[in-house]
Amino acid sequence: MSDTSGSVISQQSVVDVGTGVIPQQAPRATQRGRFAHPRRPRFGIPIAYKLALAITLLITLGMGLLGFVVVTNQQQLMRDQINAYGETVAQQLADAATEPVLSDDRLNLSALMKNVAESASINGAAVLSDKGEALAKTGLLPLLPIEELYAKSTRLAGGTYGYDWLSGQVSSNELVSFLAPISFKDLTAGHIVVTMSRSAVSRSIRDAIRTIVAATIALNVLTIIAAFFMSKRISRPIHSLLFATEAISNGNYQYRIKQQRKDEIGSLITGFNRMAEGLEAKSKVENVFSRFVSEDVASEVLRNIDRVELGGKNVVGTVLFADIVGFTQISENLTPLDIASLLNEHFTYIARVSELCNGTIDKFMGDCAMVQFGVLKDDPDHRFHAIACAVMIKKLMEKLNVSRMRQGKPAVFFSIGINSGEMMAGNLGSENRMHYTVVGDVVNLASRLSEKAGGGQILITEALYEYGDIKRRVKARPHEPLEIRGKAGQVKTYVVNQVTGKYKDAMDSGIDQLLAGDT
Repeated sequence: MSDTSGSVISQQSVVDVGTGVIPQQAPRATQRGRFAHPRRPRFGIPIAYKLALAITLLITLGMGLLGFVVVTNQQQLMRDQINAYGETVAQQLADAATEPVLSDDRLNLSALMKNVAESASINGAAVLSDKGEALAKTGLLPLLPIEELYAKSTRLAGGTYGYDWLSGQVSSNELVSFLAPISFKDLTAGHIVVTMSRSAVSRSIRDAIRTIVAATIALNVLTIIAAFFMSKRISRPIHSLLFATEAISNGNYQYRIKQQRKDEIGSLITGFNRMAEGLEAKSKVENVFSRFVSEDVASEVLRNIDRVELGGKNVVGTVLFADIVGFTQISENLTPLDIASLLNEHFTYIARVSELCNGTIDKFMGDCAMVQFGVLKDDPDHRFHAIACAVMIKKLMEKLNVSRMRQGKPAVFFSIGINSGEMMAGNLGSENRMHYTVVGDVVNLASRLSEKAGGGQILITEALYEYGDIKRRVKARPHEPLEIRGKAGQVKTYVVNQVTGKYKDAMDSGIDQLLAGDT
């Protein structure tokens, strides 16, 4: 059997003596540097893609808005140019046709229309009488009565009218006719109709749209590529922070981010590294602290670190005292180093058994161990767990003594006293030095029972034995009433020998596993 002095349990079996089940407890990381390699954090769409998409959408929206403004302005500009040209042509023809209309010179009007038809920008023209009859015409003209034509036209700035219409005879299918009255001394002698095509405007608009779309696509492609690489560079330190956060969450407080930047992310990295240093220092303090007090007490103190003060509260719990019988005689033949080794070995076993039975080491006092149940841990069955812990200590010592006697070492027996009831739990001592413990008459009686018990004997009070179904789960026999200092009258007690049925099987298995871990 190896020496277990000062050892830390890294893997153990938990014996649930309340149910007889022996589940396996996962290993606890107790050594620095032994951590699972942090996994790369999982997230949805990477920020690089989001940034690239956002930039692309902004550019697409901007180019679309710009294209809409450009196309609209260009379209309006070209319409204004055609309107201005059409108004000028219509007014010139009206002036030129005034005299021939008044003299009914149709030959001259036909010659005028022939000259107009030679212009490539004019698709048709006509000279109408005041009643709308055609005096001379050429090319494409709207087939509407003159009154209806004026009614559907839009009055332009120069006093002429414009009428947009479609024709199946030309590929552009988009025409505009300009109407101008032929006036003489405030009398309307006739009308001029000039038809032009808006195909140039449509082609220009289509060309502009194609150009803008092509430029937008090309710019988006370049933007996506540039934004992706730029976003990758920006998000790389963020990924490092996520990876480092995962490492910290796994308990690897030694992890540091080695990147150095002179921006906001650099300040964030510096802050993270300082936080990791603080967590590492805190973890070291907790590890050292838990070596001097029980893990449960350490957790309780650290959980209320801002409210550590003298005082406590009343609780209902169970206390166990285990004292080495004849320790003075045993230590007479041992060196101080051997004495320390013996105490460390047996107290380590008591600590292990206490943890398996849901107990908490309160303190070690010389050759005596004090264990509390149901105080720091919520345990409705703390009374039975304390008795089971005592029986397990007794059985474990019996097996250890067989090995010790084979090695020529003296056997070690514990006298154990257990009591349960209301006690005060809290910090006792001074403002500068305090200790978390339980005190009260219940605690004192448990200590006195330990003093009265013989080697390998477990004494409990009659009240504890009679509580609930304890007597059904424990094998015990009545013990003689004891005179306890400070107690009026005698205290009725029982000697516990064993737990019953499935609890015994679970306990024996737990003892074997404890010993197997040290062979």
